[in-house]
Parts: sequence; structure tokens; C-alpha cells
Amino acid sequence: MRKTALVSLTVAAATSLACTTLTGCSSTSPRAADASQSAAGPAVQPQDSTVRPDSRPKGLIPGVDVSAYQKKINWSTVKARGSRFAYVKATEGVRYVSSTFAAQYAGARNAGLAHGAYHFATPNTASGKRQADYFLAHGGGGKADGHTLPGVLDIEKNPYGKDKCYGLSHAKMVAWISAFLKEYHARTGRRAVINTFKDWWIDCTGNAKAFSATDRLWVNDHKATARKVPVPSAWSSYTIWQWTEKGAYGDEDYVKSATVYRKLLAG
Repeated sequence: MRKTALVSLTVAAATSLACTTLTGCSSTSPRAADASQSAAGPAVQPQDSTVRPDSRPKGLIPGVDVSAYQKKINWSTVKARGSRFAYVKATEGVRYVSSTFAAQYAGARNAGLAHGAYHFATPNTASGKRQADYFLAHGGGGKADGHTLPGVLDIEKNPYGKDKCYGLSHAKMVAWISAFLKEYHARTGRRAVINTFKDWWIDCTGNAKAFSATDRLWVNDHKATARKVPVPSAWSSYTIWQWTEKGAYGDEDYVKSATVYRKLLAG
């Protein structure tokens, strides 16, 4: 998902976010979850960025994911282009709430799209439980009502330092993810979706298999094809696939099939 220049809530109140480097606007995607991180200067290259041809995968369920970088979205156009769902960034860490979340979340639903929220994890800033609670306190909940998707834990390369695993060992990273997912499930009754990159998952969790039986996978791979989307071996397949981060209104994504989509909505 890799998007949104983030600042602390106090900084955000004084400074508006600018669409200078965003998914859908350029190939870089800076973020800053708190004052100390943003002081280092946001400059993050996407892990895998490919400009897609106009032809899109067939037989899959299309959707988008967006953040505060996409300030103006014509949701009617998004739907007219074929999208069935939209995931909207709600929070990051425990100090950032997207300034556009409420409008984007409502706008997607008002246009007739299913909608869901996602949280960008910063495992070195607060516990998994605390970040899950923060996510839920700022829009990350939602019942299985036929149009609200389960929440997403977006966990990937650290954009704020050289250690892409946030300084955590495999065991500590798995424990952090487990704490987030357990808290989310305990409070909502739903299973969150894990959004990640295959290489990051292998390198930073040791290719953990602890979640594949309960939590769905959203894999980012902009070079894959619909017939071959690489996933960490813990999962037999993906639920959602990020096809490109260079869409007209944010990242463009696909759910694997209509059957999988129905199960996702109900989950």
C-alpha cells in the first residue's frame, strides 16, 4: 500500500498534506508517523513499482486503495471504471489519523462500493495490541453487513530507517503481528487481512505460518500476472492482489474471484 506522508496529530493540525510524492502521483511514497520519524526526512521508494499496460486482469474483482494523498476522488468515476470495493487508510502507529479517511470512506460507500479501512503498522513505536485499539478507535471497525470489508493490517518495509524489519527478530515480529490480529478479532469478531510483500514476510517473520489458517493475505506484486501471483508459502493463495500503485485514483487491486469476494465481505 506504501502511501501517505504522515505527521503526528499535532503537526498535522498545522500542516496540510501535499500530493508531491504519492502512489498514483509519483513513484516515491514518503511517510512519517511521528515527529521523530518525520524529522529524518520522508523518502521511500516503493519496493516494486511497475507501470501497467491499459489491459487489466480478467475474471477478478477490481477495487482500489487510497490514502490522504488522493485528496480529490470522483467516486462515481471509480465505480464506472469497474471497481467494486475501496480500502481507505485510517491510521498509522498510534499518532496518525488520515485527514481524508472519513470523507473517502463515506464517499466510496455513497457511490455504491464496498468499503474497508487499513492500518499501517510501525512495530517499533507501540505494541500490536495498542495499535489495533488505535485503529479501531479511528474507523477501523465495522460489522459484516454486506458492504463493509474486514480491516487490514498493512505491514511491510520500514520507511523510516535502514532496518526494514524495525529492529525486531523473527519471533518478536510474529508476536507483534499476533497481538494486533488477536486484539482486532477479540473486539470485532472478524479476521483482519494481512497486507505485505512476499520478500518482506520471508525476511522479517522467517516466513511465519502462524496466521495462514485464520487471516487472509493481501499480497503486493506489481510484476505478477493473474495466473501467477507469488505468495509466502504459508498461504496457498492470495485473497487480494495489488496489481499496480499507479492507478488513476490510487492503487488498483483485485480480489481473486467472486466466491472469494463474497467470503471476504462476510468474514
